[in-house]
Amino acid sequence: MAEEKRTFAELIEKDRAQHESNEWRGTFLDYLEKVKADASVAKLAHTRLYEVVMKDGVTDVGEFGEPKLTRLFSDEPVKIYNFFKDEFFGIEHAIAQIARYLHSAALHGEESRQVLYLMGPVGAGKSSIMDKLQRGLERSEPVYAIEGCPMAEEPLHLIPHHLRKEFEKMLDVHIEGELCPVCRYRLKESHKGRYEDVPVAKVAFSRHERRGIGVVPPVDPNNQDTSVLIGSEDISKLDTYSEGDPRVLDLNGAFNVGNRGMVEFIEVFKNEAEYLHTMITATQEKFIPAPGRHGTVYVDTVIVAHSNEAEWKKFRGDHTNEAILDRIVVVKVPYNLRLTEEVKIYQKMLRQSDFRAHIAPHTLEMVSMFAILTRLEPTAKCDLMTKLRLYDGEEVVEKGKTLKINVAELREEARREGMLGISTRFIMKALDNALVDSPEGINPINVREALINMVKSADLPDDARKQYLEFLQDTLHKVYLEILEKEITKAFVYSFEEQADALFQNYLDHAEAYVNKTRVKDRNTGEELQPDEGFLKSVEEQIAIIGSAADGFRQEVMAYLWASSRRGKKVNYHSYEPLKEAIEKKLMSSVRDMSRIITKARTRDEEQGKKYDDLIAVLIERGYNEHSADMILKYAANNLWKD
Repeated sequence: MAEEKRTFAELIEKDRAQHESNEWRGTFLDYLEKVKADASVAKLAHTRLYEVVMKDGVTDVGEFGEPKLTRLFSDEPVKIYNFFKDEFFGIEHAIAQIARYLHSAALHGEESRQVLYLMGPVGAGKSSIMDKLQRGLERSEPVYAIEGCPMAEEPLHLIPHHLRKEFEKMLDVHIEGELCPVCRYRLKESHKGRYEDVPVAKVAFSRHERRGIGVVPPVDPNNQDTSVLIGSEDISKLDTYSEGDPRVLDLNGAFNVGNRGMVEFIEVFKNEAEYLHTMITATQEKFIPAPGRHGTVYVDTVIVAHSNEAEWKKFRGDHTNEAILDRIVVVKVPYNLRLTEEVKIYQKMLRQSDFRAHIAPHTLEMVSMFAILTRLEPTAKCDLMTKLRLYDGEEVVEKGKTLKINVAELREEARREGMLGISTRFIMKALDNALVDSPEGINPINVREALINMVKSADLPDDARKQYLEFLQDTLHKVYLEILEKEITKAFVYSFEEQADALFQNYLDHAEAYVNKTRVKDRNTGEELQPDEGFLKSVEEQIAIIGSAADGFRQEVMAYLWASSRRGKKVNYHSYEPLKEAIEKKLMSSVRDMSRIITKARTRDEEQGKKYDDLIAVLIERGYNEHSADMILKYAANNLWKD
């Protein structure tokens, strides 16, 4: 117990020491010396937020060395911003646009005087991006501010205009901005104009304490009050001071508290246009009106707004809003459309919850497929399931050949893709519902049933409900049966990967001899044999390669693998997707009858019982628990191998 108390005390003291080390207090003269030593101390808000994003570095997609990403982004210089990468998945283009906006604004370009506006469907991650940026600010270095200023303003505002050019040369900084009315009054009355003696202190960012981060929730249009944005006058002080006295000001509006940092407008277009005019001056002129009769107040802040697409379209359709529209940088934040990334989203959300139930393999994969299918637009080039796989960077095999469809062209013809469909929240509710009904854990079977029930009861248009049910009851049912058969095959076949690779090597030996019109040397006996065409055909027919097509296929396999080995790539049965699919299907066909008998048998003899128990044991090793393993085998017996 004493050891625990000592540990707690040490933790508290260490945190307190770190906090105190970040504290600083001095005069304006002391601050000038700090700026002289490091001009970045006086950076503006956009630069500060850009540095927050860039601090963790940037990685080019190509550096990950993932074949899927290479196929997807081979023609695009896509960058992954490490600040976002562990929390946001499949929205690289939106993140890149946000980073580009901040970079341009940090260089004092036109975008430093424009609003960053995120537009997308519910649950796409707009609010989460805002939260991430705000947390980044909170963890960044505190700013130096005039002590006691309600807006924590930049101390360089104390320098009179007639001296600013000289100070700019000495400090190598650009000075912009004006003292707020409160500080202007204090400088005159409390410090008798001696700005060099004005106290300066470090101020940390905090959303909850309203320091450097302002938040504007949607306001009732019938009861809008700009004090939410610019503060107000303290009526209780009007008995003591005149209406024009700065001491009556209560500068606690979102723009006041968001000075030096950022201001977030939630569901921005739920507000009346007149209410948003303050936003125009704040971004374009960097000034907002002070409450009452106190002129204007300078603000240095990153203004970020967000809403859904319907509200954006309504606002954009009103020509009277042109002044605001001209000052907005629009970034679309669509739903993710990549299967691998969608799975990561649910893994993250589950980690953040108290969800501790068992999750059977392929459960999150199946719900992710459903979510993405609802977000895709049909195309004449392929079916939606094929499109889903292409968007995930998969090589899709059709009639023995890798399907050659340009993903960029698919995206180009479906510009609104990802703006509609099922949200991640809908999927998470389905996972919760499945857990309530099955405390032993969740699996693709009971989660699919939960989704079917939710879709049936959801307030959806009839055509959408019909399509979603078709995805669940037909498309994904067939997809899961394919996955299940492969899963059971791998459990039946001892050392599946080794056997598949042995089959692959054997195929290569015979295919090479066939193509080059030579003989095959037996690896064990050394005997030279004619290439076994019967064996080659037994593999090729698994993917419908028959007759004259076989010659071309064998030549393609040899050419592809030779080119791969020349580039230094390791060649194995995964190397060429059509052949990989053929080999896996051949292995499945070899155990299909045995799998069917063992799983369907209501009564098993001793040998069959042992095989079934071994099957359960292998599935448990592969990530199932006993309940889910037994459930999927019963499902396979009822659906996979029908009489």
